[in-house]
Amino acid sequence: MTIRLYDTATKSLVALPDPRAQIGMYVCGPTVYQRAHIGNAVPFVIFSWLRNWLRERGYDVTFVHNITDVNDKIYEAAPGASAELASDATRWYLEDVASFGLGMPDEMPLATETIPEIVALIIELVDGGHAYAVGGDVYFRVSSFVSYGALSGQRPDQVVDDDPSPLKEDPRDFALWKATKPGEDSSWESPWGPGRPGWHIECSAMAEKTLGPEFWIHGGGLDLVFPHHENERAQSQAVGRPFARIWMHNGLLRFTVEKMSKSVGNATSIQVVIAEWGRETALLFLMTGHWRKPLEFSLEAMTAAATQVESLRNALRGETRTTGDWNALASALDDDFNTPAVLAVLHQWAREGALEELRRGLGIFGLETLGDAAEAPADVEALARARTEARIARDFAEADRLRDEIAIAGWEVRDVQDGFELVPLR
Repeated sequence: MTIRLYDTATKSLVALPDPRAQIGMYVCGPTVYQRAHIGNAVPFVIFSWLRNWLRERGYDVTFVHNITDVNDKIYEAAPGASAELASDATRWYLEDVASFGLGMPDEMPLATETIPEIVALIIELVDGGHAYAVGGDVYFRVSSFVSYGALSGQRPDQVVDDDPSPLKEDPRDFALWKATKPGEDSSWESPWGPGRPGWHIECSAMAEKTLGPEFWIHGGGLDLVFPHHENERAQSQAVGRPFARIWMHNGLLRFTVEKMSKSVGNATSIQVVIAEWGRETALLFLMTGHWRKPLEFSLEAMTAAATQVESLRNALRGETRTTGDWNALASALDDDFNTPAVLAVLHQWAREGALEELRRGLGIFGLETLGDAAEAPADVEALARARTEARIARDFAEADRLRDEIAIAGWEVRDVQDGFELVPLR
């Protein structure tokens, strides 16, 4: 058995070591300044699944998922109250991702709790000639790192200055430390004066603090390849840290052809999606796309996912008739974590009645409870009993009315041999 995962840096599949090896996995989390949209959930879900599969295969996995709680976007969103907003939005995010039922990462470091390590790393970069201080700011000297651009394919002479400053030696240089600006309500002391860290240095420091100078997997959305991950790599490797061996970048969730982003106003929050569709449908929807490809979010796609959930749920209520080939699922996941191929295997097992393997496979994706009987509220149970009595009395109009009322409450009533069964609609 060999697990191979696609690496952005080499554009090839890279094999993990034999099982029982330690696998450190650092995944970039959100910048917390408002309620997270469903696109923010993609890396959390995908890498939670990958953690589950690696542990199933016998690996010792440490899954780290950071939260960026000091950033320009937070200051802009809440002038004078950035710390309060970041605290609230962090709580919202933790509540929202917990609702997927996948468990939480082993560690979820905050940038604000890593300031000493960030400052120490910047000092090391300055001392090594890879960074320079000017006017209370500190910038990374891109020209000092000869392989800059190797991860993203970005040529150093084509880098666009997205953070212009007359203090820079070179427009390509990027901020490691930013002096406190008027109106900013939080700052930290440093050798260069009060200020706050730049975005990229935060993750370099948090990754090293939690996983050490070298680890196996660095994950995040495809939109982070440049500049964020390119800059992380440059900062860490410039001072001798090997850093990540495999760079995994998940495809982005899209409405039609546009990347889902909080900044373009087409975001649907995690909270809303799970409330409307249920966590099972949300999870299965994310399985329908390969992890490194874009995935279209639409009513049609979610409806199709809900149909698949119901099909699997119905199968699990049946009887075991055969044994499934576990190697079929393992081969799909070992070969670049191919979840669409896994879905096909799961549906085959559902049709054949290989329920033991079906439950085990669903468990990797947080769907092991699909076949469990859900307990309906007492008022819905009462409506279902009244419907049964109406049917016995052959008052079918009343029975239909009660069935519709049960549906409005979010449940489907099904007639079975010994009475009725209530199934949640979402």
